Amino acid sequence: MTDNQTVQAYTDAWTQSIEAISELVAPLPADAWNRATECPGWSVRDVVSHVIAVESELLGDPRPIHSLPGDLRHVVDEFTRYMELPVDKRRCHTSPEMTGELEYTIIRRSRALRNARQQPTDLVRWPLGPLTRDVPYHELLRNRVIDVWVHEQDLRRALREPGNLGSAAARIARDQLTAALPKAVAKQAGAPAGTTVAFDVSGPLEFLRTVRVDAEGRGTVDETVSLAPDVRLTLDWETYLRLACGRGRPGPVKVEGDEELAARILANFAVTP
Repeated sequence: MTDNQTVQAYTDAWTQSIEAISELVAPLPADAWNRATECPGWSVRDVVSHVIAVESELLGDPRPIHSLPGDLRHVVDEFTRYMELPVDKRRCHTSPEMTGELEYTIIRRSRALRNARQQPTDLVRWPLGPLTRDVPYHELLRNRVIDVWVHEQDLRRALREPGNLGSAAARIARDQLTAALPKAVAKQAGAPAGTTVAFDVSGPLEFLRTVRVDAEGRGTVDETVSLAPDVRLTLDWETYLRLACGRGRPGPVKVEGDEELAARILANFAVTP
């Protein structure tokens, strides 16, 4: 695809996922908004608040003036404090207020994306508090697709409404999460030089990836099949997603080969902030 086609693909995937969130929460009774998700300290309301807050900030809306309580255990650094502030501000909002603000934010953000004049490689601000930086426009859109879709799945698990595990946004997330495998294996898990690790993933998105650690300890990932990897991890796509995003206790993972190394990989698998 051309750069402009990639931008359009990201926009379409974002639209599908954020509208799915809106459809998911629109009929919820008041008590369902307080249901816990796998995001530490966050309820269904909080996850929706986070999505609204980030999209609003990208629209140029000012951040709310608000003081956080001092007893939020999941707020551990400046990044989590930055993300928490607009979430905590909305904890008193009613269900109609939440759905109304979400719908209005989607309308405004969709219009902004349609009218955007940025070229795919133009640098734009990615607001992440202490991690804020300038990134190419296409990268910002890709990151928004992944964040919104991952939170869509957080909501679906909390509400027991599975779906969209094979959507366009899911495929974009898969490609980004698998690109981070060398870091998880070679750096975070400390796999020694010469190691090969195979990931055999089933479900709505089936794929096989092999990570190879070279003599200098650097990892690479490809789609080739290794006949005798040092470790083979067999798991389903949703389990892979939850591991990569640090979500709760994942489903079963079949381990073949070096069990000690496999345990280190699984313990250091999360690659999202």
